[in-house]
Amino acid sequence: MAAITAALVGELRAKTDAPMMECKKALTEAEGDLVRAEEILRVKLGNKASKAASRVTAEGIVAQYVADKIGVLVELNCETDFVAKNDDFLTFAAGVAEIIGKKNPADVAALGALPLESSTVDAVRLALIGKIGENVSIRRFVRYETAGNIATYLHGTRIGVMVDFTGGEAQTGKDVAMHIAAMKPVSVSSAEVPAELIQKERSIAEQKAAESGKPAEIVAKMVEGSVQKYLKEVSLLNQPFVRNDKETVEQVLKNAGAKVNAFSLFVVGEGIEKRQDDFAAEVKTIEH
Repeated sequence: MAAITAALVGELRAKTDAPMMECKKALTEAEGDLVRAEEILRVKLGNKASKAASRVTAEGIVAQYVADKIGVLVELNCETDFVAKNDDFLTFAAGVAEIIGKKNPADVAALGALPLESSTVDAVRLALIGKIGENVSIRRFVRYETAGNIATYLHGTRIGVMVDFTGGEAQTGKDVAMHIAAMKPVSVSSAEVPAELIQKERSIAEQKAAESGKPAEIVAKMVEGSVQKYLKEVSLLNQPFVRNDKETVEQVLKNAGAKVNAFSLFVVGEGIEKRQDDFAAEVKTIEH
């Protein structure tokens, strides 16, 4: 059997870009045969991609693409923040954002079938899973095509904002996008706050007010007051501007001669339940 040298492992890694330990294992199994080891890796990496597909991806990044009055935000997820900084992962994210901008797919499934790197987006994604050994998924995206202007803001790579606005200067749009990243409104105006969020807030307010012991008519006013306060807190136009809380965002836009038509806010992993490992339980299982 040929010796599994560091040089041999390095040569296989250069050919496949697989993790070092995977290369060493494949060479050992192939008894030093480089060609056979490459075949083994292709099989194993494919299997790894299948196994990884069931694992939770609550880390990741938000990527953007802006060109010719078209803007895109896309959230790509992985399992660890380490992979979220991987160059191949970042390159894939940038490519995906650009394809969405240029091809305008209907949804994530349609996006997966679009051509990328002489293959498809989904095939490249699966190859990336095999290469890095973690599940990678495209969670969601939004695409704006507007007659107005597009402003985007990325806070690191975990928070992304896109704003469709008219009038004003480019800096106005950027300032509003930064405000949205900081204050996280749910709609442009109070009239656009989703009904389910209002109902949830009303239910909480009713429960709190009921504990006050006040007459029904007073309780009703307390509930309505709480709901109205909530609507102002979560609607962009009513929020105090983050860079000058003496003015609301609505006043800032009016002074700049600008109007926000729509916005999107992505926070990586928002709403995804992260896996909690119970190491104590695992140890007990091993012991028995």
